[in-house]
Amino acid sequence: MKNFKGILAAVSVWIVIGGSRPAQAALSFTGPGGGGSGDYTVSTSPAIIIPDNNPSGVAYSINFAASGLTVGNITVSINLSGGYNGDIYAYLSHGSQISTLLNGPSAGLSGSAMNITFVEGTGSPIPTTSSANLSGSYTAYADLATFNNTAPNGNWTLFFADLSAGDTSTLNSFSLDITAVPEPVNVALAIFAGLLGVGSVVRWRQQCCADYH
Repeated sequence: MKNFKGILAAVSVWIVIGGSRPAQAALSFTGPGGGGSGDYTVSTSPAIIIPDNNPSGVAYSINFAASGLTVGNITVSINLSGGYNGDIYAYLSHGSQISTLLNGPSAGLSGSAMNITFVEGTGSPIPTTSSANLSGSYTAYADLATFNNTAPNGNWTLFFADLSAGDTSTLNSFSLDITAVPEPVNVALAIFAGLLGVGSVVRWRQQCCADYH
């Protein structure tokens, strides 16, 4: 099994504003020390201004190189300040899959900050009408479970946009946490290989006894 550096090789991250790539963003990685299955977290504290009333928004692209793993669970945490929560739209995409995390204009939100974690499942959705700053854990606008059982390797994109004029939001930080598990076929092959090993021992012992007698 590749170590953690191998699994996250070829990682490229950039900030996209209005279609350009003005700078590289530094990321920090944490994960299982020996590689393999476990939680892999990509996080950053860019303090990036989300352009006001601009659908081009801000996007982070993270390219994972992995093999023999599938997605078991995903959470996304974001910290925004200033601006107007009801203007913010955000999504996470990977390959042909996409999950809308936040659709402020449709949710009827107000408030001027949020420090929240999006989780899978059918738990507590973001309140459809809220004038307060948001904190805590909520389900995404579209279930993050759409990524489960897919290979984590390839390009992941985390996107934010401010869709109305008048207020400016700052993205203070985000984190993307992927729980990776071995592919079922690999587990089956490992079990099969183990059974072959046991069979070999049994055959050897039988042959040994036959020769002895």
